[in-house]
Amino acid sequence: MREGSRDQEIPVQIDLCLRARITLLILHTPEEERAIRMLQEVCTRWSPPRPFLTWDLVEGFSGAGAVHVRGSGARDPLQALDEMEKTDEAALIVLKDFHEFWGNPGVKRKLRNLAQKFRFSRRTMVVITPALKVPEEIRDDAVVLHVPPPSAGELELELDRLLRGSGVPDSLTPLGREKLIQAALGMSLNQACRSFSKAIVRHGRLDDRDIDEVVAEKKDILSQSEALEFYSATEAAENVGGLAVLKEWLRLRERAFSREARDYGLPSPKGIALIGIPGTGKSLTAKMIAGMWRLPLLRLDVGALFGSFVGESEERTRRALSLAETISPCILWIDEMEKAFSFGNGDSGTSQRVFASILTWMQDKTSPCFVVATANDISALPPELLRKGRFDEVFFLDLPSGAERKEIFSVHLRRRGFLPDDFDLETLARISEGYVGAEIEQTVIDAMYQAFNQEMRRITTGDIISALKTQVPLSISQKEVIGDLRAWLVEGRALSASAPFSPAESTGGAIHLEPVSSPGER
Repeated sequence: MREGSRDQEIPVQIDLCLRARITLLILHTPEEERAIRMLQEVCTRWSPPRPFLTWDLVEGFSGAGAVHVRGSGARDPLQALDEMEKTDEAALIVLKDFHEFWGNPGVKRKLRNLAQKFRFSRRTMVVITPALKVPEEIRDDAVVLHVPPPSAGELELELDRLLRGSGVPDSLTPLGREKLIQAALGMSLNQACRSFSKAIVRHGRLDDRDIDEVVAEKKDILSQSEALEFYSATEAAENVGGLAVLKEWLRLRERAFSREARDYGLPSPKGIALIGIPGTGKSLTAKMIAGMWRLPLLRLDVGALFGSFVGESEERTRRALSLAETISPCILWIDEMEKAFSFGNGDSGTSQRVFASILTWMQDKTSPCFVVATANDISALPPELLRKGRFDEVFFLDLPSGAERKEIFSVHLRRRGFLPDDFDLETLARISEGYVGAEIEQTVIDAMYQAFNQEMRRITTGDIISALKTQVPLSISQKEVIGDLRAWLVEGRALSASAPFSPAESTGGAIHLEPVSSPGER
């Protein structure tokens, strides 16, 4: 079974297969109508046009070509294959739902016989299937083409056709039209058409207001996929405390996916790895990047890639990465990748193959798909993952400094409706030495619970100090683990996400927290 190149458009590949007298072609796509339309268009370009025929279990044979079987009532797959020997020599025959008969030994044998016999003619059989499970017996006789979701050009043609047919006014601005099409990328043609139609019916016209609704619809559609989860870009840089170096690095690349950057000759950034202590904001940073760059955020659930059937895991991986490329420019977030890639010995090498597929894709991808990979346990990561070429930079997220802790307190107080100036942030930052961002957030929440149960009063600096004293931070409870992580940064194997960084400040070990009396409520 030979895989078709992804670099060529599918109609070009189909035409090439027909000219090369390929006798068995398998189109892997859930979009049957779109695939048939592609095949028909290719056949009509031939001179003279190539006879085109379809068969399914209910209707039998139908189509404008192959006069000997046109209208034949053959509804049994074996009988249909027998009838196909009578077709015109140049016929292209589409077998709908034929993957349902892969388990029939007679069907497989007859299909192989015809595939070999048709080599001396110009007849081609095409199987359109949404599930790629090709039997071993016919893999060598088949060419498989993976049909990607529709391109921006196809979606725009469908949008124009819909607007002409409905007669409603098109009030989209040029930029709005571009964003609407981009919002629909990753949908099937039918899904995009339904989404556009609902937007037209909802407002009686099509305008820039409909972009967010199409994005929301795509989120619902992607949530049904095996391994990709769509996140709305809601986090702004000001909602993430600290990480000044990382934020500046991202700011310099904010326009990296624009036309101006391409005209200037800048390549699209590949991605970053975020390594560090749990609770320091790695996942939040992935969401922040999507917000800063105004790009869709897709979370890859690597655990959901693995299936129970032979080849299913690899196919899910290919489909997820292909979908991410279709939606690009986008952010692809691989969370806690050390868990995803900690493969074992009991899966017949499936984990290694999935891991290798993702690594190869990260190295070779040309689409503007920015990868954000996060990890807590460096020892579980294979060394080839973090080398240059797959990531533009590897950042380490350390325990926050005093200034960063002050900023983190301000963010979480402001998010909950409090004015940071009403609190003694200097004292809070000093007392919370050794706490990560997630622990600081939890102390604010704990203080709110305490105040809520005391006649719903407003929280004070003293409430937060009391909450701090009841927590045992990771820097103490996991002293050795944190020390090993910070030693990794001291060795110069990553760039600190915060500035300035001094190795003397990151020698590892727990940070002793002295009891501090309340400086008075503010």
